[in-house]
Amino acid sequence: MSSIWSRPSPPRRPVLTREAIVAAAVAVADAEGLAAVSIRRVAAELDARAMTLYSYIERKEDLLALMLDEVSAEVLVEEPLPASWREALLLLARRERELVLRHPWRVELISQRVEIGPNGLRHVEQKLSAFDGLGLDRLTCWRFLAVFNDYMTGFVVRESLERGAPRSEGINDAERAAVAEPYIKELVRSGEFPRLAPMIEQGVRGADDNFERGLNWVLDGIERALPGR
Repeated sequence: MSSIWSRPSPPRRPVLTREAIVAAAVAVADAEGLAAVSIRRVAAELDARAMTLYSYIERKEDLLALMLDEVSAEVLVEEPLPASWREALLLLARRERELVLRHPWRVELISQRVEIGPNGLRHVEQKLSAFDGLGLDRLTCWRFLAVFNDYMTGFVVRESLERGAPRSEGINDAERAAVAEPYIKELVRSGEFPRLAPMIEQGVRGADDNFERGLNWVLDGIERALPGR
C-alpha cells in the first residue's frame, strides 16, 4: 500500500475529479462535522456512485488526509515573511487559529494522526524559516518550534471545543448553568476554595482575548534562551 501523496491523480473527467471530491468532503465537514463525511455521503453530494469515487480515492483515510492538506494550504503565508522572527511566528499563529475557526474538524483530524501532506510540510517549513539568522542549531530550533506548537495546539483545541462542544439534547447553556450554579456557589462558600472563590464570584474571563498574550509569553521565553542573550 503506497502513500496517497505518491499516487498520481486519476485522469480527469468533466465533473468528477479528485479536487472536486475533496472540496465536497470539506464542505460536508464544515457544515455537519467530520462524522458526516463518508465516501457514500460525498458521492451523493456529487451525484455519483460510491464505487466511482474509489477510482479516485482508495479509502476513507486517504480522503481525510487530502481534506487536511487542502485546508492546510489556507495557513500558508505569501513570502517573504516579516523580517522579525517574532512577527513572523505571530502571523503564522493567527492564520492557524483562523483556519481552525473556519474548519473546527481539523482538530479532530490532527488527533487522529492523519498522514501529513505537502501543504502541511510547507507550513512546518515556513515556521522553521522564521528562525533563520538566529544562529540556532537544528535541535534547538526544533525545540523552540515544539514549544510554540504546543501552545498553539492547546489553545486552538480548547477554543474549538468550547465553540463546538456537543450539547445535551433538550438542554441549552442557560438551563445547564441554572442547574449547576447553586451547587457551585455552595462549594465556593464552604471556604475550601479561597483562591478559586473570588475568581468565580467576580469573574476573570472577561471579554479580552488571551491568545496573543499567551503567545507573547511563549515568545518572550524563547527570546531569553537565544544565543548571546
